[in-house]
Amino acid sequence: MAGKIPQYFIDDLLARADIVETIDSRVKLRKTGKNYSACCPFHDEKTPSFSVSPDKQFYYCFGCGASGNAIGFLMEYDRLPFPEAVEKLAAGMGLEVPREQLAPGQEKRQRESQSLYQLTEKAVDFYRQQLSSHPSAGRAVAYLRQRGLSGEIARDFAIGLAPPGWDNLLNALADTAEKADQLELAGLAIRRQDSDGQTKPGRRHHYDRFRDRIMFPIRDQRGRAIAFGGRVLGDEKPKYLNSPETPIFHKSRELYGLWEARQANRELKRLIVVEGYMDVVALAQHGIRCAVATLGTACGEEHIQLAFRHAAEIVFCFDGDKAGRSAAHRALEAALPQMQDGRSLRFLLLPEGEDPDTLVRQVGGERFEQLLDEQARPLEDFLFDLLGEGINLQTMDGRARLSKLAGPLLDQLPDGVYRQLMFQQLAARTGLDRATLEEVISAELARSAKARMQGQPHAQPPTADRSSPPPREAEAQSWPSPAETGAAPPPMEDIPPADDSYGQMREPAYPQTGAAPARPRGQYRLPAERMLIALLLHHPQLAQQIETLDRFRNNSHPDLRLFAALVELLQQRPDYNLNQLLGYWRAHHGADSCDVLAQLAASQLVTGARQLAQGDTQLEYDPQAEFHDCLQRLERTEQKARNRGLLEQLKSSGSQLSPEQRALLANWQRKRE
Repeated sequence: MAGKIPQYFIDDLLARADIVETIDSRVKLRKTGKNYSACCPFHDEKTPSFSVSPDKQFYYCFGCGASGNAIGFLMEYDRLPFPEAVEKLAAGMGLEVPREQLAPGQEKRQRESQSLYQLTEKAVDFYRQQLSSHPSAGRAVAYLRQRGLSGEIARDFAIGLAPPGWDNLLNALADTAEKADQLELAGLAIRRQDSDGQTKPGRRHHYDRFRDRIMFPIRDQRGRAIAFGGRVLGDEKPKYLNSPETPIFHKSRELYGLWEARQANRELKRLIVVEGYMDVVALAQHGIRCAVATLGTACGEEHIQLAFRHAAEIVFCFDGDKAGRSAAHRALEAALPQMQDGRSLRFLLLPEGEDPDTLVRQVGGERFEQLLDEQARPLEDFLFDLLGEGINLQTMDGRARLSKLAGPLLDQLPDGVYRQLMFQQLAARTGLDRATLEEVISAELARSAKARMQGQPHAQPPTADRSSPPPREAEAQSWPSPAETGAAPPPMEDIPPADDSYGQMREPAYPQTGAAPARPRGQYRLPAERMLIALLLHHPQLAQQIETLDRFRNNSHPDLRLFAALVELLQQRPDYNLNQLLGYWRAHHGADSCDVLAQLAASQLVTGARQLAQGDTQLEYDPQAEFHDCLQRLERTEQKARNRGLLEQLKSSGSQLSPEQRALLANWQRKRE
């Protein structure tokens, strides 16, 4: 069974690959100085902002921020998972991809999963064939035509038919008891029980889970069929039936139609979240190829994390009845912890009795998109209006009630500009200042925690820990562990996304050398923590100057923990360049974490250079001086924090300070004066 791709092969592949050749075969590049440029293939633009560096084997778009190495480009442009992108790049160079030997338990699980993937794909083919050839297919075809679906859309979504009868799929795919057990494990068959409730062994004691239903295959992000949804053709209940959870299907982690939406769009500007399979398919029939649906469950945080990884805007489009409003309310609560700056969330509740399927067939795709643009309400309006129903904000009691309802919800928002603006909105609606709102939130969270703990002794208070973002989903392939590669930093599960929150630059504290001209006064620079990372990416040799990592590993700042992980890797692999480092990071820590590094690497503050008279280029800064300056800035910040702590300790009980602590504090106060 195929194992993991060795890291040494990925490094060697990136060292051999020519990113210019890889990209130019798909997007025509034009030489501009020492780099190449083109209009970005990942967003619409008229003037080129997409740059490819042959020296660094790295691409970056100054318009949309897309960046990476040759493997990353193949993943984005050809829509390939990491292993397939490695295979494709290697095949173009005539190389065969080696695989490492898996541990026995790992090999067994992978073999089991692989057989389930193959079985579900065979089931897709079987159901599709039945839709075109089974004697009862006429009813199903008539139903789909009545719903306005064309053969092309049915093909794109691989819609099929589970015919009437108890063993159609079993007869086609399970000629032995072992294969019947496999169908059961894949959620496609059910084992009969005796009258005493005991299950019966053997193939004849299974029956098909899906019977007389239109079948909708559910695909994962790699396009593999992992489960099914079935809509009844007769009067049986339930109207919709979904596959149960299996080793390859977890409904809280998947969105129906996401893979199809990615295939239909080079760039997903937004995703429309609806409630049913037919809503997704009907919108696609009318040209709206960006709809997804949850799988028989409420929209949770993992669904929203998944959606935001593919689009910056999410629009929830639900029925306007009580159930739809309830679903919107749950989606709102699940979305709050994911609302980082730059993300957009809106809600469109349709008239009662309508759903996206029925409405788009009445008004057409163009008008439906117009409704989304004009009538979908931003999260802030939807939240305050929803919480404010039945509350008279003209009274003090009404404003107090709104603050108690909204405060704990807003406290779930991650730190950033959006959080500040939302609290300003609440303050404007209630007339309370921020300090008072914080007191209200603390009191409400304490009261809620006490109530929960009284009812459930082991319940935890429902506070939102913004210092540790939710862990990211695991990559599709399990990659080599640090112990297996011999050179790996600890996993970084809480790396925040890169942003543009630069601090104001002061004049450097070090004397300028001839090789590093001074920066213009007032120019912006990255915060010290991120500047250290950016410098390390472009000048890996700087890692050798760090003698101890404990100061950074144990720091509460996630960027400093990321810096420690990079230093540890580069000290063990000093031969790594930027291209190889990014390839390693994507393999071990996933695309999201790698994108953070790629964005920092593309910062003009560390890539800027000036042209010399001889035609050569020179960096606009001294890397070593900048590196030490950042470390000194961090040391000063930490020392100030320690001194403030000593000062507070002195105020509360001065006698507890040691003579050494008093001397340090006195020295700090003299410097301040």
